[in-house]
Amino acid sequence: MIESPDRTPLPRDFFDRPVLEVAPELLGRILIRLTADGPIELRLTEVEAYAGEVDPGSHAYRGRTARNAVMFGPPGHAYVYFTYGMWHCLNAVCGPQGRASGVLLRAGEIQVGAELARKRRISARNDRELAKGPARLATALGVGRDLNGTDLCNGPDSPLTLLHGSPPDPDQVRSGPRTGVGGDGAQHPWRFWIADDPTVSPYRAHLPRRRST
Repeated sequence: MIESPDRTPLPRDFFDRPVLEVAPELLGRILIRLTADGPIELRLTEVEAYAGEVDPGSHAYRGRTARNAVMFGPPGHAYVYFTYGMWHCLNAVCGPQGRASGVLLRAGEIQVGAELARKRRISARNDRELAKGPARLATALGVGRDLNGTDLCNGPDSPLTLLHGSPPDPDQVRSGPRTGVGGDGAQHPWRFWIADDPTVSPYRAHLPRRRST
């Protein structure tokens, strides 16, 4: 018999650990997004770890700014950033307060509220693509900068909550280089995903920007 997922919110101390411990253990957890139209629930299938000021791939590598300030705050909060002038991405802040690190929520399976997600992701060819990639995930859930700093451990009334869910067996977890990260952080095997899950996004290596001539 398949056990029902544990719907208890993840506690603060789950996030108050090194990011490379937290990241793979977020797989299989359930993210609940409360919207005015109803809830959307997503089971996480792919994440990436970013280790703050020791990680050239992290927004916090060069220190604290107005944009990344939430990463230096208490663990268990959402860090939402805007990228390429078009997309939002959602992260879970990890580690002790004052030391910035976070996990990018890259992809997941929408299990409740797919009809709401489809309205935001009209280009998705099927439900497997609704949250297949970090910008798609944030779009499907209606996540914007207004949710930056949201407490992910605050329980059922929070607009964003992470539940215990149903983590995969350890032998189903894979790791490899992060998508689109170049430079000194390119080869860190800090992307984690559930093997053979159809909602996991394809890996893409970093492509340096060409200077215009």
